Amino acid sequence: MERYICENVFVPLRSGPSHKSEMLSQVLFGEKYNIIEKSGCWIKIRTLFDNYTGWIDTDHLQHTADEEHSEGSVLNKSLLCCRNDQTRLVLEAGCEIYNPDFENKVFMIGKNRYTTCNDFSSSYISTTDSLTDTAMKFINSPYIWGGRIPSGIDCSGFCQLVYKIHGIAIPRDSGVQAEAGKNISFINETEPGDLVFFDNERGRITHVGMILSQGLVIHSSGRVRIDSIDHQGIFKQEIGGYSHKLRTIKRIV
Repeated sequence: MERYICENVFVPLRSGPSHKSEMLSQVLFGEKYNIIEKSGCWIKIRTLFDNYTGWIDTDHLQHTADEEHSEGSVLNKSLLCCRNDQTRLVLEAGCEIYNPDFENKVFMIGKNRYTTCNDFSSSYISTTDSLTDTAMKFINSPYIWGGRIPSGIDCSGFCQLVYKIHGIAIPRDSGVQAEAGKNISFINETEPGDLVFFDNERGRITHVGMILSQGLVIHSSGRVRIDSIDHQGIFKQEIGGYSHKLRTIKRIV
């Protein structure tokens, strides 16, 4: 099966072979995928990181064959770099790079060499921050359905991004994320970094956030924001009431 490494900042991953189809998710720079089907100018792929399937337009095909099967290093902040043709590219947190050479300020994607900014160092791919410290870096990032990068991110994409930066892979969608980890019975037993899930009137999990501290949750709802949380759910001051009903709590690590 053909395997490639994405060389776009991101590629929209759609529910069907059309630009009118819903954007389910995104493939980020440096992430790998298999091609499993082709239909005209569209291809259906499966991502290796979160085993997600969807369609991408072949016009977005800036990629290289994955011949070395090496592991990528996840960026924890944006990185300015230049392609071989000297055009500029800004990679966002969550993107992956390979074979970083901090002395010569370069990294590789397959056989393609990227030059970086002068401050390129291991600080771009390693962190001593806590999960919640990392989450706070993306405060006010705008909400975009299907988004997985700080310039536009949905609720489950936000939690997935934070955990990815810390070397932990969790599923893409909130309903599947809720099946991972250890159950926490009561809201007053939560710890920073725990995930909290919320359901709709039909009992379907539709939202996820991360415990910041006792009584506070950080989540992507309109933007990445901090709100109060209790045993009922998320309380938003500006509406004077609850916006999301608590369903379950999970500890991933």
